[in-house]
Amino acid sequence: MNKKLLASAVCLALVTACSQQDSDKAAQTEVKKPAAEKKVATKTTLKSGIELANLDKSVRPQDDFYRYVNGSWLTNTEIPSDKSRYGSFTVLRDKSRKDVKAIIEETAKLENVEKGSDAQKVGDLYRSYMDVKKLDELGVSPILPELEKIGGLQNHDDISAYFAETQMLNSDAPFGFFVNNDSKNPTSYIVYLTQSGLGLPDREYYLKTDEKSVSLRDAYLKHIEKMFQLAGSKTAEQDAKAVMALETEIAKLHWNRVDSRNRDKTYNKVETAKLSELSGEFNWQAYLTHAGINAEKEIIVRQPSYIENFSKLFKATSVDDWKRYLKWTLINAASGILSSEFDQANFAFYGTTLNGTPEQEVRWKRAVTSVNQLLGEVVGKIYVEKHFKPEAKARMVQLVENLREAYRTAIIDLDWMGEETKKQALDKLAKFTPKIGYPDKWRDYSALEISADDLVGNYKRAALFGYHRQINKLGKPIDKTEWFMSPQTVNAYYNPVMNEIVFPAAILQPPFFNMAADDAVNYGGIGGVIGHEMGHGFDDQGSKSDGDGVLRNWWTDKDLEEFKLRTGKLAAQYSAFEPLPGEHINGELTLGENIGDLGGLTIAHRAYKLALKDKAAPEIDGFSGEQRFFMGWAQVWAYKYRDEAMSNQIKTGPHSPANFRGNGPLMNMPEFVKAYDVKATDGMYRKPEDRVKIW
Repeated sequence: MNKKLLASAVCLALVTACSQQDSDKAAQTEVKKPAAEKKVATKTTLKSGIELANLDKSVRPQDDFYRYVNGSWLTNTEIPSDKSRYGSFTVLRDKSRKDVKAIIEETAKLENVEKGSDAQKVGDLYRSYMDVKKLDELGVSPILPELEKIGGLQNHDDISAYFAETQMLNSDAPFGFFVNNDSKNPTSYIVYLTQSGLGLPDREYYLKTDEKSVSLRDAYLKHIEKMFQLAGSKTAEQDAKAVMALETEIAKLHWNRVDSRNRDKTYNKVETAKLSELSGEFNWQAYLTHAGINAEKEIIVRQPSYIENFSKLFKATSVDDWKRYLKWTLINAASGILSSEFDQANFAFYGTTLNGTPEQEVRWKRAVTSVNQLLGEVVGKIYVEKHFKPEAKARMVQLVENLREAYRTAIIDLDWMGEETKKQALDKLAKFTPKIGYPDKWRDYSALEISADDLVGNYKRAALFGYHRQINKLGKPIDKTEWFMSPQTVNAYYNPVMNEIVFPAAILQPPFFNMAADDAVNYGGIGGVIGHEMGHGFDDQGSKSDGDGVLRNWWTDKDLEEFKLRTGKLAAQYSAFEPLPGEHINGELTLGENIGDLGGLTIAHRAYKLALKDKAAPEIDGFSGEQRFFMGWAQVWAYKYRDEAMSNQIKTGPHSPANFRGNGPLMNMPEFVKAYDVKATDGMYRKPEDRVKIW
């Protein structure tokens, strides 16, 4: 899929995040009221934390709780023309981007800034992105030297070496690598080799024979041809057909997404010197040497059968076809930062055809995204000074510890887990490391050169900067201060090899976290998010690591069997959901996130009860504390999708669509049934024997 020429060399393949995949930005619908009435409503909303104007009281909460909490918002809100989906995460992302824009503009106005300073880099990167006139004058010329370099490759050994070059450009190749903690020895860094190389989102896009898939492939083929034409190729049609045929063969070899998220199946440590035994037709020495990782004694191959089978395809494919393919991946990666023709054609396919988005975002929004990608922690330092209050961090620390205590008591009380496994689970819980707001040590960008009149060059230099930053980790101590998201990112994640839960500053705002609201909605909102990330430590994949981040089985056979029985039941529940006609959620692919949601909300509810300290919660806005807790959860997932984006989410996303995240966990929770007096005839009812309880 189109990547742009860089973004970041940091790979998050082994990190699990909480938000929907799409990073669209949006703003909540403003409900206009008379001034006096609006004043009262604002005061009430801040007190409870519930967006009362979003409720649809024509829907019974017992039948469709998600629609009850968000129905008016869903009815009255249109997805903006530059979005493929729109909701709570995009609301805050839009706000965060505006906040960062103000920081960039202030920085750009500074006079006599020193060359090489953070201020110079931020201002000049933004200017280089905004200078469309310059980009249009340059056309394809910024990438012509690299296209010519590809054209000069002579043989398969040259192609082998150039595959490593794509990593330095953040272009693409049939496989790539990243550096991370060794999952079975997390005190050391190691190289992970992983499959890649497709311009469409997933292998299924190449292989399915339904009318929609065939039509999309036809559109993709035409898109490739057009991009080759823009790049000056005289044989664009032939080039496009060759690329499509080769990508299809690569797709046939790819592991599916369910297998690729399995941490046991994807941990295959191989002596680097023996890679040729696995895949003999490929020149590994040329690749490893050019990549600068030939001194590594061992490497982890995530999909060994793919690498083995790829070897035959590599040799059987002509050098000319490989050169066509590599030219395409370069053009595709760079298209968003070239002239308007490239940029618009790229959006027409990836934005409109693939995701249904009618219009591209205005240039300044994409320029801010560019600065966030390339200089994230530079602007992040200023962002937290302006927008993150110390009292918010202090309250988050307390919330995390309350959730930890709730998890501790929940594990002790489990009736299906034995004492030996409980001991290991409690040890892991005690060793969770929370990171809140921003890193203790900021990233050093002094080696990165940024120019006001060289956007493609800025991306290339940033790609190489990120590449060397990763390579230089090898052989060094683990950097426990590293963050994989900038503070202005609206998201959160769990990192299993570090056993850490991370909450950037930007997510700590309403509807997730409201400093002015009572505990109920905060425990249902940010408490659910905290619990979700902790839950990843105990989901079907995160639970394979112990408290020190070591990938090992710490379960007794009996307990593991019971755990798999329960998680399998949850996967079956979600596989029955049908967001679009004929398109069901993949319960196995989304299992980790669904466990995170169910376990996280269950623990957040327990933590809320602990926080009450046996006192009765007040009734606010006509709702009990129990009811507001669940409303706090559901309003977090207010989201709308275009059909194309929904289809893409179903096929490729590890997260279930938002409405199923809002309702799915509740249908398994007796606490919700009690809070809303759900009966057997109601839509939200699930028989007690069919409910899933894991943590």
